Amino acid sequence: MENYKLVLPEHLNHYGFLFGGNLLKWVDETAWIAASQDFAGCNFVTIAMDTVEFKKTVKQGAILRMSAQRGRVGNTSVQYAISVFAADIETGVEEMVFSTTITFVRIDGEGRKISLPTPA
Repeated sequence: MENYKLVLPEHLNHYGFLFGGNLLKWVDETAWIAASQDFAGCNFVTIAMDTVEFKKTVKQGAILRMSAQRGRVGNTSVQYAISVFAADIETGVEEMVFSTTITFVRIDGEGRKISLPTPA
């Protein structure tokens, strides 16, 4: 699954670059959407995000492409590999700026872990 985001002035930190917290939020949201599409009707919460390392700075006006690929599927959890690419709108050149693996667990209405169905 892919998702896109335009980096606007309100997404920048005090140095004029993308605030890392915004990127983490968008990455988590993209992975959650992928999980929700793969396992319709399931409730997921994020339980882990592996290695958080920002590889490049991102400027205002960049178009981010976030790619989510399903990885390991356990009894109650599922992992997604997320790669984020920033495209320069003037040149179209795209480069990877971030990647991580996010783990979700399926929960019931009481917040307890429950088994996953077969993925779509």
